[in-house]
Formats: sequence, C-alpha cells, structure tokens
Amino acid sequence: MAAKMPIKFGTDGWRAIIAQEFTTENVARVSAGLAAWLKQKTDTPTVVVGHDCRFGGELFADVTTRILCEAGVKVILAKGFISTPMISLAVLTLKADQGVVITASHNPPSYNGYKLKGAHGGPSSPADIAAVEALIPEEVAIPKQTLAHYEAAGVLRYENLEDMYVTYLQTKFDFEALRNSPFKLVYDAMYGAGQNVVRRLLPGAVLIHCENNPGFEGTAPEPLHKNLQLLSQTLRDTPELKLGLATDGDADRIALYDEKGNYVDAHHIILLLLHYLHKYKGMSGKVAVAFSATDRIKRMAEQYGLPVEVTPIGFKYISEIMVHEDVLVGGEESGGIAVKGHIPERDGIYDGLVIYEFMTQTGKTLSELVQEVYQVVGPFVYERADLTLPNEQKETIIKTALEGGYDRFGSYNYNRTEDMDGMKYHLDNGGWIMLRASGTEPLLRVYAEGSSAEETADILTQVKQRLGVV
Repeated sequence: MAAKMPIKFGTDGWRAIIAQEFTTENVARVSAGLAAWLKQKTDTPTVVVGHDCRFGGELFADVTTRILCEAGVKVILAKGFISTPMISLAVLTLKADQGVVITASHNPPSYNGYKLKGAHGGPSSPADIAAVEALIPEEVAIPKQTLAHYEAAGVLRYENLEDMYVTYLQTKFDFEALRNSPFKLVYDAMYGAGQNVVRRLLPGAVLIHCENNPGFEGTAPEPLHKNLQLLSQTLRDTPELKLGLATDGDADRIALYDEKGNYVDAHHIILLLLHYLHKYKGMSGKVAVAFSATDRIKRMAEQYGLPVEVTPIGFKYISEIMVHEDVLVGGEESGGIAVKGHIPERDGIYDGLVIYEFMTQTGKTLSELVQEVYQVVGPFVYERADLTLPNEQKETIIKTALEGGYDRFGSYNYNRTEDMDGMKYHLDNGGWIMLRASGTEPLLRVYAEGSSAEETADILTQVKQRLGVV
C-alpha cells in the first residue's frame, strides 16, 4: 500500500483543496493524531469543535467529532456555523483542553482547513502543533456511529457559541452608545461567519454579504481592497455612512474603510489601536508584531515608551507571547490583530468595535484619526502583490534573495536587510520591500511601502521587473 500524504500545518492551520487532499479520510487522520496527543496529556480531555460557512464544514466537523469521541475525548460541538474567535473564547470559558475549527479562513472557496486552538484561548503553540503532526497516522477507520450515539453515551454535548460570544461582547462595549453613534456603520461579512453578530448587536448597521453562501460567490473571503469593491462604493455613494468594517471567512481578520470609501489596511489599524489604547485610554504593555508589519509601529511604540517584539509570520507566535507577557496590541499585516482585555486571538469584529468606540468617543471620523496617527509616524502607503508562480520559480526567487542575489530593485537602493521570515529590504528612501512565499497558498507575496500611492506602485512595478515576473 502506498504511503499516505504527509499532513503539515502551515502558517495558520492545515489547508487543502476540498475533495482533493481535504477529504473525510484525511480529516479523520488529523483528528486521530489530535486525540492521541490529548490522551498523552490527560485521561479525560475535552475539545470544542465547530465549523465556519465553507462548503462541507458540517460534514468535516461531524467526522472530527466522531473520531474524537470514539477515542474517549469529550466533545463540545457548536450549533450552526461559528467564527474562529467564538471557538477560542469557548475553549477558555468552558475550560476545555483544545479547540478545533474547520475553516480555511481567507483562502479561495475550493479550500477548507483545520485550525487548532489551545486551552489559553488562542492558536495552539508551534510546539503543540508539531507534536500533533508527529502522531497523525497513515490511516484510520471512521466510526459508523452517529453523533446521537455519542451524545447518548455522554461524551458529546452541544453549545450555542454565538450566543456565548454575543453575551461576552455585551460586557466589553457600551452598545447603547454605539447604537446612538453619529457615525453609521456598514459591515461586509464576505459571506463569512461573523454575519449574525453585527446584525444582533448593531441592528442599525447596513449589512453587505451577510447571507450564508458557502461558495462566497467565487471570491476568496480575504479582506483586501480588490475583494471589497461593493463596500467601498457603498460608502462613497451613501454620505450618512461613515465607517466600513469587513471581516474574512472565519471573522478573525479585519479591514476598514473611511467615510470616503478609502481602504484602511492592517498596518494603519494596528497603529490606530495602539494610539487609542495608550494615548487615550492610558493602557500600556508590549507591542508584538509579525515580521511583515510596517516599521512605523516600532516608531510609535518607541515614542510611547512601549517595548516591541517582532515575530515570524503566523499569529501563533504572537499569541504565545500574549499568554506569557503583558501585551497591549499584537498584530500582523494580513489583518489578524489582538488587543489587551480580550482573548489572545485575532478577532476582526472585536477590533472593529474598538475602532468604532474610538470614533464615537472622540467624535472624529476615521480619516481624522488616521491623520492623528500620521502626526506621530508620518504618512505612508502600503501595497502587496500576490503572484501565482510555479513552485520552482518561487523557490528560486526566495533562494536568490536569501543568498543576497538582488543588489537593487531598479532605481531603489536598500541599506540593510532582515531575513527572519522571508527577506525584507529597507530602502534608502525610508520605504521597504519584502519577498515571502505564502505558508498556506501557492503564492509569492511581494510587499512594498512608500510615502505615497504613486511611489508604492512604482516600487512594486520595479520589484516585479527585477524578479522577472511582470
């Protein structure tokens, strides 16, 4: 018998194309590995299991649950679709040993995935994930018993995790003030798992793509400007709307739009959160950011006397710091951000509510608050190009970069490099370039920052020309 494909977790979970590699058989294998690891730690482990809005989510959650229950692991299964932050909160609140979310997050609709959440209420640590990987068997028989069988046996019970999450949020924010905010909000769920929460908590909000559509209309539910054109246009066409909020497929990533329909990326959101929590609310703590984040976050933190730690890309590294240290803001370029006072987990809705609170309390629009940030760190524009390339070409580019093979990029010289996770070039003009292979998709990511939109676009063009990928 041929050896089965090895299953490896990437930057954030194991992800694969549905019915190709992401099959009930392989989901069962991963679940068996998880069960074996948990049983090494404790005799009676408990796992919270749920799925988001993707195609096949209920089926894969069912298989996961049956494998775990058959192995003697108690399961708390979410009712209906849920977001990743809902699972993380539930693991912590219910004092479970582990969480499993069936989600491919922002990946294209053809993908599904398997995320592991630790007892601390955030992503499992890299060490724990590696330990689970090592125990994934070549094959495992999927039990024929139904979920009703395990429920009757007392090893399975159901919880409404959306209710739990909404009740929790009501203890964290003054929703009466937010409902009466002078700044009306429009929310784009991207057909993802956050769609019911904003509807329940902010009934006056305008909702976009807040229906259950497992195919996401063929668009990857990633909160990038190219995928949020309707949200931007809605703000431009509707003067009474002042803030646009978008979250990804499992609602742990965020993007914002100002009152003019301008996209506000994660770098700016991290700076806004840091500025608000420290300067306005007097909070302190470490700032933890991924390698692909703008250095202007370091600049603001240093001006505010806050320590900074840079991590490899993957929120699991930031979460691990948050568990052991006092962290004010932890975030990454892709829109995954966590803040003090919440769980050590990315949460697009929670972050959006903090910004909405910032606007409501100050009476300032998002564009005015961004200008406040610029007064501290200076104006900048960031862009990212995701290039689909053959693996051999992608690997050659990264290898060349790491070996110092690119001395300049057209007219742009650099004065130093960093290679923590990919290769980052610090330009003489104060901007930066970064090259990195995606950990979850067959992509080469090219990051660039300049002082204006024109300069940033020019940087990206000259980088692509230098790499020979125009």
